[in-house]
Amino acid sequence: MNVYGYHRTSTKEQHLDRGIEEIKTYCKEHQLNLISIFTDQQTGKNFNRPRYTVLVEDVLRPGDTLIVTELDRLGRSKRDTMKQIQRFRDMGVRLMVLELPTTLMDLSKMDNSLAKLMMETINNMMLELYASMAQAELEKKEKRQREGIAMKKQRGEWDDYGRPAAIGQDEFNQAFARVASGEITPTELRNELGLSHATFYRYRKKCLENFPDILQTDR
Repeated sequence: MNVYGYHRTSTKEQHLDRGIEEIKTYCKEHQLNLISIFTDQQTGKNFNRPRYTVLVEDVLRPGDTLIVTELDRLGRSKRDTMKQIQRFRDMGVRLMVLELPTTLMDLSKMDNSLAKLMMETINNMMLELYASMAQAELEKKEKRQREGIAMKKQRGEWDDYGRPAAIGQDEFNQAFARVASGEITPTELRNELGLSHATFYRYRKKCLENFPDILQTDR
């Protein structure tokens, strides 16, 4: 029996080390033949991930075991995750989720058919429950993001969210002093800084709030 691990983080800024180490430690403690650990740093919304695709389509074979630390490291969409779990069953691949003790039990070794059926039922229920929790957490995160974006738009801070700030406020204030002194016009400065009309006047508004006396020379 060959054992493979899979671990995923949502972004490249998140570290893969913890999950990789958990899988290695578990396999070492239980004397499992860990062949390799596949990793992706990509959203869990879907399964269109390069290393996961290689693992499932080219590597896993009947009788193999796939280990993940948590079910949401596999995926966050309940429907798609349950489809993948069924896919493993159809392939004859065993899925072990370290956070779910029922998946760590080798049910094939159970002699009592009724007890085995009960454990399989419990295991399926736990997998579906954890898949639901993973999706709920994703939906909650997306809801917070939508609300945050809406509030930023209301405050006129959409540029801060949608892209890196074009220019720092302090830098703009220094540049705007050239307008106040009559060296260049507001339009010339806006073009020079590469700012949209709305963004330029948002920066201008903040500048004038901080330095109201500059209006005396503003042309």
